[in-house]
Amino acid sequence: MTRHGPRPPGVLRRTASATAAAALALAGAIALPATPAQADATTSGDVIANLWEYNWDSVAAECTNVLGPNGYGAVWVAPPAESLRQTNYYWWDVYQPYSYNLSGRFGTAAEFATMVDACHDAGVKVYTDAVINHTAAQTGTGYAGTTISNKYDTPDWDPDDFHTSAECNDSDLIIDDWSNLSEIQNCELLGLPDLETEDDDVRSGIAAYLNKQIAVGVDGFRIDAAKHMPVADLNAIWGKLDNTTAGVDPYIFQEVYPGSTPAASDYYAAGDVLDFTYASKLKSAFQGNVSDLESLSSSGVLTPANSVSFVTNHDTERNGLHMSYKDGDTYRLANVFQLAYKWSTPTVYSGFEWSSSDQAPPNSSGFVTDTNCSSGWYCLQRDTAITGMVKWHNAVGSEAVSNWSTKSSSVIGFGRGTGGYIAINNGSSAATYTFATGMADGTYANVVDNGATTVSVSGGNATLTVPAKGAIAFYNGEFTPCTTCEGGGGGGTTVTATFNEYAATTTGQDVYVVGSIAELGGWDTSKAVKLSSTGYPVWSGGVSVPTSTTFEYKYVKLDASGNVTWESNANRTAATATSALTLNNSWNVASSNATDVTFNVTATTTLGTNVYVVGSVGALGAWNTADAIPLSSAAYPVWSRAVIVPRSTSFEYKYIKKDGSGNVTWESGTNRSYTTGSSSGYTTTDTWK
Repeated sequence: MTRHGPRPPGVLRRTASATAAAALALAGAIALPATPAQADATTSGDVIANLWEYNWDSVAAECTNVLGPNGYGAVWVAPPAESLRQTNYYWWDVYQPYSYNLSGRFGTAAEFATMVDACHDAGVKVYTDAVINHTAAQTGTGYAGTTISNKYDTPDWDPDDFHTSAECNDSDLIIDDWSNLSEIQNCELLGLPDLETEDDDVRSGIAAYLNKQIAVGVDGFRIDAAKHMPVADLNAIWGKLDNTTAGVDPYIFQEVYPGSTPAASDYYAAGDVLDFTYASKLKSAFQGNVSDLESLSSSGVLTPANSVSFVTNHDTERNGLHMSYKDGDTYRLANVFQLAYKWSTPTVYSGFEWSSSDQAPPNSSGFVTDTNCSSGWYCLQRDTAITGMVKWHNAVGSEAVSNWSTKSSSVIGFGRGTGGYIAINNGSSAATYTFATGMADGTYANVVDNGATTVSVSGGNATLTVPAKGAIAFYNGEFTPCTTCEGGGGGGTTVTATFNEYAATTTGQDVYVVGSIAELGGWDTSKAVKLSSTGYPVWSGGVSVPTSTTFEYKYVKLDASGNVTWESNANRTAATATSALTLNNSWNVASSNATDVTFNVTATTTLGTNVYVVGSVGALGAWNTADAIPLSSAAYPVWSRAVIVPRSTSFEYKYIKKDGSGNVTWESGTNRSYTTGSSSGYTTTDTWK
């Protein structure tokens, strides 16, 4: 059986959230001008943190330490039901329910209830992913020990609870005509047994499962595969749901994948709808011209009162429809924009790193292990630019977009009434402009760098130097820096150092970073920090290190037997300030002998095909295509990456394309050549030939 088809994220009802008690204890607030005060920006708002496939203990800790103190309104978590457990532990197993037991891949029922309580204590609502259209297509054993030998006979359902081929009116029972509404809603999605939701007993059974979660405090549900159930059936189920512990209806947001049959707007009557078009528009703008965003509200996105926005989700980051963490600063900047723009309820997606679309989250025999943001997980919700913008979003409230300014195709600025202002630079170099902010004169904290810098407004204008792939944002009110986040200081005691090391390895070898400070193992290789091979042959990872600290470090390779190979160059040195830093290196190329060349090539590709650079020197793979360096498509059709190579060195290079099966296509013509000097910052501008 194939994996579950595309499914989007969730939506939030626009209800006020409780004040996060932990936020009141934060110190170090930065005083702002004596202008009319806005609401405290650490008060929980409507922003949803989508902590996808985090286990329950990790969600609880995140609510307590990050989400509550920084004003997130809710957390959206993975399906809590017991699910299929395969030997490969694919991520999509959790979308194949085995039973409605709340003990599963992410923890026990008791741990689930403890998580909900912890999030509520932090002022954060809890929304779960509800898989209620179908059950599992594959037989076997689930995460709580349930064994299924007939996919139409489960602990919760009998064979007559599912649609048959007669009701589906298709002999193979599989959806294959995506223009036929009856088939879409009565046949099986990829062989997943389709529940007969028009039957009242089935509706009651689904409602009982959801009410079991409501009883332990769950506040709402993201409805998986909603388009495969009629609106009337959904509303009949909602009519059987209990009130939440807060005494209100549970919040409902629905996955309605794009298509005219049925249309997303058809589901407004059953709850909010996730907006795939919004995410597509952001990808187009941030990989093209962000100036296009001025017309976002009239570009075909869903009605804001009925929708929830997102930049990516667990399906679309893998199928290429939307952006992903692999787009780096461009992805981060798109999330900054989403939090600034007045539209539907925003979600911040944080998942795990992956090199193949089916890859499981970090786990032990399938059971998801605790989230470690320096190893295997991508924790955007902790980034200080994002936590700062959550507070900005809460502070400006319902103020309308105002004072829009387009300075170039890459630089825009806009305000939200007189509540706040943001300038965004999607370009490759810093840009200085004067913006008419509409803000009162005074000095404001820049929330994007966690308050490390300030902005002066005079005569309503601010002259800003906006960093490349960065933003500057400020608001009326008191800003409290995040002290438990990643990516910047501004009152915190640590910053994130991102290590990127080019290192070709053999099967069974992994690359680690080790250094002179405790966070890097204190030179003890048994405590070295493992880097991710997602971008192989570039190994990457973020480590929280102390601010204002100088340290030494090196990279090592460890094989499966524990044998350690050190790089041969002298120890490398780095120094932290109060902002995040990135350290780009290449195996055996000493920092003192290294320079950087940014390779840029214009090349069109088909979906699933990527562009690489390979060359005659070791830092470019020594002509081994397996060790070629992947380029970023963030500025497609221009593919780019900065590569560390030796100084004062001549080398040859070419570009190649690799498809999803690993097939290699070389560009035609003779080898290209380049010679570095003794300085830094070299650039090529090439076109695929």
